[in-house]
Amino acid sequence: MAFRNYAPIFKEIKSSNFLKIQSLTLFLTTYIDWTLIPFVTKLEGTYLPVFMISFYMLIGALDGFIQPFFKNIKIYKIYMFAIVLDVIQIFSYLMFSHSILVFTYVILTIFTIQGITFEIARIHTVDFMQDEKIELKDYLMIRSFMISGAIVAGSASAMVLDYFTKDLTGLLIFLSFLGVIGIILQIKLYKKFKKRIYSDKIEIQMDKKELFEKFRI
Repeated sequence: MAFRNYAPIFKEIKSSNFLKIQSLTLFLTTYIDWTLIPFVTKLEGTYLPVFMISFYMLIGALDGFIQPFFKNIKIYKIYMFAIVLDVIQIFSYLMFSHSILVFTYVILTIFTIQGITFEIARIHTVDFMQDEKIELKDYLMIRSFMISGAIVAGSASAMVLDYFTKDLTGLLIFLSFLGVIGIILQIKLYKKFKKRIYSDKIEIQMDKKELFEKFRI
């Protein structure tokens, strides 16, 4: 029954290359984070004091307060920032073998900033759904579906990996590979958003020019 309800929405996503890439990017980035989160949570409880854990939770909850500061930011700039964060996250995996404490602090900082960036991007993405065939409520539904699916898959992967091995090296290599794919997809989204924004600006300028010429006549 549930699949029957989602089937028409998936057809609409397949018809839009933009939505297809965005849905895959959303699933992949969420899967990576939720595969790693259980292990980081374990390290967090082992190496970090309650004060720092509460501090990260406090910072992560500020997205609702800082949203107005990013009201007019261009969405492609948000994706560029997200790409930089993903690159830093991949390189932070190298710290694991040198200092688990530093690795824990760095990865928690990245997760916290990513969470805030994710919420800012979600709100700005809604504006672009007006140009797509899919309805806004259907888009939000499929977005929720992709996130839930990624969380379930990531959590299951973490349980399986933890059962078979306690060494995170293999996991970090695997997530690095997925992270590179995620960065490539985000670069594509960055280019698409930027192209669409500049195309809209050109159209608006042309419309203003035509309107001005009419008034001159």
